Amino acid sequence: MGACIGYSVRKHSWETKAQNAQNDADHIIADAQAQVSAAKAEMNAQKQAAEAIKQSAENTKKEKILEAQEEIHNYKQEVEADLNKKRDEISRKQNLLQQHEDTIEHKNSLLVEQENKLSQKENQLKNRQAELDQKISEADELVEQRRQKLFEVAELDKEEAKKLVLDNLSEQLVKERAELIRASNEEVQAKADHFANQILVDAIQSSAADTVAETTVSVVDLPNEEMKGRIIGREGRNIRSFEALTGVDLIIDDTPKVVTLSGFDPIRREIAKRAMERLIKDGRIHPARIEEMVDKARKEVNDDIYEAGESALMDLGIHRMNPELVKTLGRLKYRTSYGQNVLAHSIEVGKLAGTMAAELGLDEKLAVRAGLLHDIGKAIDHDIEGSHVEIGVELARKYHESDEVINAIAAHHGDVPKLTFVAELVVAADTISSARPGARSESLENYIRRLTELERIATSYPGVDQAYAIQAGREVRVMVEPSEISDDRITILAHDIRDQVEKELDYPGNIKITVIREKRVVAIAK
Repeated sequence: MGACIGYSVRKHSWETKAQNAQNDADHIIADAQAQVSAAKAEMNAQKQAAEAIKQSAENTKKEKILEAQEEIHNYKQEVEADLNKKRDEISRKQNLLQQHEDTIEHKNSLLVEQENKLSQKENQLKNRQAELDQKISEADELVEQRRQKLFEVAELDKEEAKKLVLDNLSEQLVKERAELIRASNEEVQAKADHFANQILVDAIQSSAADTVAETTVSVVDLPNEEMKGRIIGREGRNIRSFEALTGVDLIIDDTPKVVTLSGFDPIRREIAKRAMERLIKDGRIHPARIEEMVDKARKEVNDDIYEAGESALMDLGIHRMNPELVKTLGRLKYRTSYGQNVLAHSIEVGKLAGTMAAELGLDEKLAVRAGLLHDIGKAIDHDIEGSHVEIGVELARKYHESDEVINAIAAHHGDVPKLTFVAELVVAADTISSARPGARSESLENYIRRLTELERIATSYPGVDQAYAIQAGREVRVMVEPSEISDDRITILAHDIRDQVEKELDYPGNIKITVIREKRVVAIAK
């Protein structure tokens, strides 16, 4: 019984343990299945992640390949564009090189042609020289034969025959000389006229200037006649003070509402004019006020003078000059010569000289500087004794201008020899500027004197019947006796008159000498 109970208890215990073991096994299996499921899920997730990564890598790979292909395409386009550009540049340079080669070939052909022409001319000259030598030899033989024949036929003594031969020879030489002069003039004009005219036209066109007519007086307008009494002052003290401070004469006459300032110094006259205008505008006129206004006007004019000098330098492109020389140059603004403003004339001469120098391949800046300073002496010739040329030379030396500029100043009126081409250009530019129509006014006395001298020189030669100065003295018509002067001699006469006019007269521009020989034969039929 006890054994049965013990067996039952043990059996129940075994069953319980078995059941527990079964439960544990079920739990373990369930856990294992759950872990397997989780592992499968994780593996699926990892697989999906791997697939996603793989797909992303494929996409990235494709993108990188596309980017690389695009970069390769762009680089290829850049390289092709660069190559095309270089090909175009090479083609352009080849075209330029071909053009240069064509130009060189053309110049070479021209040079060869010119050399051939020169060779032909040289051969012609040699042939002419040989012909001339032969003709001279024949002429000597003919002269000797004529001399012997004269001795034999005319039975003349030696001196008479010699005189006859020399007279004949003189006529022949006159004819040959006239022909040589005409040929020389034609040849020189053919070669030089076009080039010289072109240079002068270009130079003149580059400079435009107005006509001027300034005098030695300045007129100041008054608001009313009462102002004249206030200007004169008590017992004339105001007018005396004004004249003493300014150095000009104050003229108050019967002309209504104006007073006149008279003086040869244009700067003093300008100072006086400005001071008078200030006094009239202010209305308070007494010696102290006059002195104050004159001082202000003098300062203003001095400032204007320096500004005028600087403006002239800027206009001509001159960058460096001594300040004192600039101030002296500015004084030319208030200086006139035959009515022509000297500063405007100097600027014009500088432009003309510079343009001609540039055309001739000379130093343009040096020519401009010399042209601007050629009349610098006129700025202070009222204050210093001596000609404006001498004063200008001293100023240029004092302020260390170059020798070329000094020579151009000294030689522009022919006082000293012209040592450089720049001096020649300054003389030409000065003549152009001063001789152009309207540039300068001239007194009636000087005008009549020049016309009289021209006619006197022309009529002083034997064989001249009448002479007339026409076109304001720019041309002389000379009428000759046809029985005394031959056609060959009138050429020589024109040159002789020209040389004497150039030597004895001082005149602006050019004077044309025209010699006329007219022979009339009248027969009356009845």
